[in-house]
Amino acid sequence: MNAKIMYDPGDTSNRVLLKQNYGISLPLINKRKSAPVCTQKIVKGLTVGNLSVLPVSHQMDSPLPILERDARKGILNLIERRLIPPAAKITLESPPVLPRAAPLHEFHKQHKKPVVGGIGSKVDFAGTDIFIFPNTQRGPDDSYSSNKGSIAPPPSSSSMASAKKSKRLWMQSAQGLELINCSSPPPKSPHMMPPQPLQNTFLDYDITIYNGTIDHKAPDFLAFKQHYCLSWGSILSFLEYVEKLLKDYAVPLAIIKSKKLMELISDFELNQRPTRDDVLSVIKNRTTVKRILNQPGQRYKGQHGTEMAATKIQATWRRYKARKAYIHFRQQQWASGVIAISWLLHSHMARVKKTLKESRRRHLENFYIRAKHLAANWNRIRTSRRTIIHIPSLGYSQCIREAAPDFALQQNLQMGRLCDILDANVDVIYICPLHLSEELLRYYNKLLGLQAAVRSGNPEDMGDLQDRFRILTPEAINSFPGHHMCLATQLKYSPKTIKRIKNLIQGKEAYIIGGLPHKDDLAVADMLNVSILGSEPEVAHLYRTKSGSKRIFASACVPTPPGEYDIYNHRQMLEVLSQLIIDNLGVRRWLFKVDNEFGGNGTAYCDIARHLKCYHWAQKECQRYNTEMWRKKWAHEPALVKISQELPGLLAQHAQPVNEKRFPTWEKFLQTFLSQGGVIEAFPPSENVTNLTVDMLIEPMGDIKIVSSGDQIHADGPLQSSGTTVPQCSVDPAVLNSLCLKIGEACKSRGVLGYFSVDLVTFIHPQTMEQQVWVTDLDLCYSDQLAFTQLMLYVTNGNLDGCSSCFEVPLTWKKTKSHSVQSEEAETPSPVSSRCAVMSGQLRHSNLSVIYYSVLLQICKAHGIGFDVQEKQGTIFILYEDRKRYRLGMITIGEDLQGVLMTFAHNLFIIHQEISAPNMQGETNFKIAVQDIEAILGITAENKLKFEEEESSKDAPQE
Repeated sequence: MNAKIMYDPGDTSNRVLLKQNYGISLPLINKRKSAPVCTQKIVKGLTVGNLSVLPVSHQMDSPLPILERDARKGILNLIERRLIPPAAKITLESPPVLPRAAPLHEFHKQHKKPVVGGIGSKVDFAGTDIFIFPNTQRGPDDSYSSNKGSIAPPPSSSSMASAKKSKRLWMQSAQGLELINCSSPPPKSPHMMPPQPLQNTFLDYDITIYNGTIDHKAPDFLAFKQHYCLSWGSILSFLEYVEKLLKDYAVPLAIIKSKKLMELISDFELNQRPTRDDVLSVIKNRTTVKRILNQPGQRYKGQHGTEMAATKIQATWRRYKARKAYIHFRQQQWASGVIAISWLLHSHMARVKKTLKESRRRHLENFYIRAKHLAANWNRIRTSRRTIIHIPSLGYSQCIREAAPDFALQQNLQMGRLCDILDANVDVIYICPLHLSEELLRYYNKLLGLQAAVRSGNPEDMGDLQDRFRILTPEAINSFPGHHMCLATQLKYSPKTIKRIKNLIQGKEAYIIGGLPHKDDLAVADMLNVSILGSEPEVAHLYRTKSGSKRIFASACVPTPPGEYDIYNHRQMLEVLSQLIIDNLGVRRWLFKVDNEFGGNGTAYCDIARHLKCYHWAQKECQRYNTEMWRKKWAHEPALVKISQELPGLLAQHAQPVNEKRFPTWEKFLQTFLSQGGVIEAFPPSENVTNLTVDMLIEPMGDIKIVSSGDQIHADGPLQSSGTTVPQCSVDPAVLNSLCLKIGEACKSRGVLGYFSVDLVTFIHPQTMEQQVWVTDLDLCYSDQLAFTQLMLYVTNGNLDGCSSCFEVPLTWKKTKSHSVQSEEAETPSPVSSRCAVMSGQLRHSNLSVIYYSVLLQICKAHGIGFDVQEKQGTIFILYEDRKRYRLGMITIGEDLQGVLMTFAHNLFIIHQEISAPNMQGETNFKIAVQDIEAILGITAENKLKFEEEESSKDAPQE
């Protein structure tokens, strides 16, 4: 009876019996509480799609026959479609809701929530490598069912007994699944059990996917499906995609969080394929799943893995074959494109070469035609009104132009060409390779205006000759700043300058005087339709080389230094040098000259006698044989062997290039020497050596003249000329004229025309004590010495006789009258007076760039450095450019050589002292020039004493 009362909670004695028997005080409930409202968001919407509605015109109140497929859609659907009238009486054979009594559990069988860690408890697997499965029972269909997420029925006594036994948990590592036995803690008594919250309080279901398959009978899955039935279409599509992905990659276990799944589904469209990141975002153990997905070859362990592997292999092979074929095709396409472009370029280049060759052939033909016209009319042209176009272009090869420092400045060292306006019938057009400032233009305008003052002897008689000369700069020098073009090429590509020259020479006789001829000189002459007073470029380049000049000298039968030319390989050089040393044991220094270089840049020397170990032995061998026997080749064999063995190491250690900036080592010089060819010649065997330069002219009619001559001075070493003293006084003029005329005839016979210069060297032979003259070099172009000579003659109104090597200037009447007044009884002085000049265009000083030219001229004027137009002596400066301003030219004119040398050295000393500070001496060649001048002064004084002794000895017998 008591048991029935306790089982009936509605009995009034139920509360009292529970208090007495079990000590449980139930609360007094007057009113039953309503069930708690679910806080989960409910998704509302239609569960079926829009169905077709019967048109109004066909709607009738009478019932229509209903098909079976329409009946399955439900009564509400039929009413909405007006297939059943709204007022029809409907009887359902199978009612949708059936009444049934709700079962009540017995009190002692009330379900208890398991403790944490027990069977069915939730464990967070996210970010771990071990999967723990809840206790499951295998059903008849080999599927796993779980009691997780739902309230289980009251356990039986047998189940309570089995709960005390050990339970099995499935755990999986990164490599596979392991079965681990663990014992659960003993269950706590009911009064010690802590309160546990419901698992699905927030509707967060865990959907377990094992081996890519979802257990559709799992309580969590069913509850999740029931709760989200309105969105189940999208959810099911997503889950099917996840199942397929996990099966494809053989993922053993994945747990999907329903909450994250719904957050993704709310933004997910059915027509959009989910990405792998989307799938991983809803998986609870994403780290492990991601690592499995990213394992190489994992795709081929899942479903259809073999087929996928075969497909992948086939696709890879086909891709490889296609890629290989494609690369081969692209290579062929590229090759065909290269061949086509190369052929087009070749064809275009061939056409350009053909056009250029034809153009140059036409230019050369026109050059010869105009040369004949110039020769036929030379006597008339040189005495009539004419215009001379001076183009001081240096048409060296490209490699030489690139190696030359400040090549544009090298072409502008001949500003003295402007002085051709000394002839009243001559106008000058000077093509300048640099832009000149207004200051420099005013300076040259004033300098050339001295002509009237020089003739009258009155400094106030300055003239303005701007209409007699023009200084033009080609505009192409701005277009090709780094191409190292010669001036003729720049003028060729300057149409504005060409047009201006045409306007200036229109209707006048004109001809061009160039520098070293270039093919573009012929093009410029053809564009201007004027003649060139010069040689054909090919002829000039052939005979201006060191080897070419040796051929000219050999044909002219003039004395030259012992040596050989046309040397192009190392073995030939050693054999030739060894033989030269044996044949000329008196020569102590040997020179090596590159064929195409200029200005001493391609020269090297070696003191063989000082460093050759077997030199003294060779001298003894020569003395052991008499002169006749030593000339035999067999007598040279032992000496040749020893010298040839020593020469390579001796040259590598002791040979010294003159221009160390151009050739810092002997190896670089030797490479250039053998690639371009060169000559080996002896240096004069004397301590006192004098070099001299003679400028000559072969006129179009064939006349040969000596227009200038001077002894060289050296400010950059003994093998580089920096200036000259005019006129020369080191060689007998008759001997010099004879040698130069022979060379002129040899040049004339080979087609040389115009201006050229010859370099000679003179010395006293130590054995014969006689003066010897050697011809050393030939330069087929307008020289710097000739340009300075023109300026010297312009500012003195003098005359330089090349045959007698005499420079005379006329005295003004004012000076002659003053002399007659001072001494009435004296004889009338000669109307002319001898002069000497020292000129140099290679003076360098880095400190010159810190002052302007106007300041420099004021400093010189303060120290009395200037030019006297009455006395026709003094100093003239030649200014080249006003940007860097580190180089200048200077001409000093005086009555005697000794005085003019002293004045020149004094001027250099004053300028250096004024522009230098004790701590800023600068880089200069002034000091070396002064030292060379002092040596010349010593020789001059010695020669003067010897001359006086000879004169006194001649006068003694007469007395």
